[in-house]
Amino acid sequence: MQTECLLFFLIIPFFSEPCCVGNQQNTRKGLQQNKTHQRYKAVEGEIFVMPCVERINQLTEVVCSRTAEGNKEDKSQSLQCGREFLAEEKHSGEYTCLEGKLFFYLQVVKKNSLRCFDPEESSVLLLVPSGSKIACPGLNCSDNTDVTWYKGNKAMSKQWSQSCEKDGVLHLCSVREQHTGVYFCDRLVTEGGVKWTFRRAVNATAVPHYTPPYLPRITYPDTSTTQEVELGQAHTLTCEVYFPSEIKFSPKVQWFMHHSGNVENMTALNMEKPQIDKWNFQENKVTGRSIITEVTQQYLNNTFTCFARNSVGNSSVTIKLKKKVKVIWPSLVGYPIASLLFVGGLGVILHVKWLELQLIYRSRFQHNEVWVLFSHVQTEEKDFDVFLSFVWSDPSATTEGQGGGGCYSSLDFLNSEEGKVLHRPPEVLLPQVLEGRWGYRLCLLERDILPGGAYTNDVVHAIQGSRMLICLLSAEYLSNSDAVFVLESGVQALLQNSSPKLLLIWTNNATASLQQPDPPLPVLVQRALKVLPSLHWTTMDKTPRATSDFWKSLRKALPDLKERSRSGLMITNHH
Repeated sequence: MQTECLLFFLIIPFFSEPCCVGNQQNTRKGLQQNKTHQRYKAVEGEIFVMPCVERINQLTEVVCSRTAEGNKEDKSQSLQCGREFLAEEKHSGEYTCLEGKLFFYLQVVKKNSLRCFDPEESSVLLLVPSGSKIACPGLNCSDNTDVTWYKGNKAMSKQWSQSCEKDGVLHLCSVREQHTGVYFCDRLVTEGGVKWTFRRAVNATAVPHYTPPYLPRITYPDTSTTQEVELGQAHTLTCEVYFPSEIKFSPKVQWFMHHSGNVENMTALNMEKPQIDKWNFQENKVTGRSIITEVTQQYLNNTFTCFARNSVGNSSVTIKLKKKVKVIWPSLVGYPIASLLFVGGLGVILHVKWLELQLIYRSRFQHNEVWVLFSHVQTEEKDFDVFLSFVWSDPSATTEGQGGGGCYSSLDFLNSEEGKVLHRPPEVLLPQVLEGRWGYRLCLLERDILPGGAYTNDVVHAIQGSRMLICLLSAEYLSNSDAVFVLESGVQALLQNSSPKLLLIWTNNATASLQQPDPPLPVLVQRALKVLPSLHWTTMDKTPRATSDFWKSLRKALPDLKERSRSGLMITNHH
């Protein structure tokens, strides 16, 4: 039985469209005429497209200008090759294309000048997927059935294999959605011994069916559902419907309100303009909305129905509204839980970052001068103002310091104001400025720590006997275990509240050395480097302004010499 049905459907197209047998095609090259001088007639109000000859068919945006008086081109009146437009009487005239290589003459005739004109011939419906045919308009009024069909600017004989032309009619063996569009039929006419190509247009539309096969489908809301609303607030009733495609598509979506649940007593609600979306070739999605500006208690007693109608019939969905209950207990439970989570998260952060927080507080706030002045705890007199820790980055620079840390009080280098361009390494320049220029009592390991003693104890005592510890960080410094020990001792003393202030001065190569320090830095030092106060040593001979800012920031960070005198005076009076 299945085999018989298959043979039946295979035989049917042969009888309905005889020219499709054997997939025969009209291979004519089109109307034979002079390719350089073309004359076309068009009907006013119909779509027309200026044809392009094969040699310029592949070009884009070929514009033909109308020839004005004196054979001059009028570029204000031009037509583009291959572009569709609505023919009007003003388009009549001669056009020149490709700089005079192609001449095109167009004559737009009025509809009432034709012997027979039927507007219904200008449009046709193509049923998918069965075969259809398109007749050339006005063909019944002419004895000439020699017609060439085009879609766009390309002949149909070169586009679809399952189509053919017979007696002026275009036969489509199988219709697809892509067949929708404007088709042009050309036939030769002779007037006054002049041959013209009369081009007519047919607007074809591929449709899945002539009449809708089923009722509209309402997908939202679901039937017999209840929507929550707030009294005194606005509420939008939304209805989403899928309509089957039809020739004259005019969907109807309407919300009704039934008073006290009475189906017969209903009122049509004001609707917004429906939103229509092309869902697919078979269906269109339509969304209808009605806005209730203020929900009152009366609305809770009514029911609401969405009606959707097409030519087949109606579909409907009924819903009710109910008051939205504000739940209080989630707040009573949620707030404590949120607070507990917040406190717990804060505790975790404090536990992880406690060391950094201690260092930030002790290095930036504990040594505030105002706090020290008004504190009841009197500080003891220190042996040094600044403990300067560094490692020589340039061995030749040690000769400038007279024995690697001897006398640094020479002032011959300061012949100008601070911040001027200087050409000395920071290991030499910093001691000279701090001690020789500004008068700070400086502690240097190479000069002030006596050899032969216990190194670790001497370093710790020197740090505790200084008001401030400055570490000049460089790649050599971070790879020197003795220098890292000085920095680590200063950080530990700071955490024990018996340390001077701490200041880091970074050089250009210090940051790069942090990527893979050798040997690895202690964890305490790694975390301290992130939060301790710091300055950046810039190249002195390139950025004078940055140099000046560096010295100003350094001077501001140093201990106050007046405070040193005041502290010594208080201790003297105490004794």
